Amino acid sequence: MNKLLLTAALAGVMTAGLTATAAQADNHEKEKCFGIAKAGKNDCRSADGSHSCAGHAKADNDGDEWVFVSKGTCVKSGGKLEPKTKL
Repeated sequence: MNKLLLTAALAGVMTAGLTATAAQADNHEKEKCFGIAKAGKNDCRSADGSHSCAGHAKADNDGDEWVFVSKGTCVKSGGKLEPKTKL
């Protein structure tokens, strides 16, 4: 029984590690794009510090809210690579 639990735990740790590595590789091909996130659709904390979670943008196209986009597409989409507010 203990051997089965240990095997399951190791498999879980390895899967989590592979998932994290894949996410990091994906982020290398993306960039933060400010000012194009829709309300409730931002990817992480606001640049002005008004909140610290994804999905908390209160308005469309706020210059302090961001989403990840493919590198080289932000400005073409009408966004900016820098936030409106610098922390």
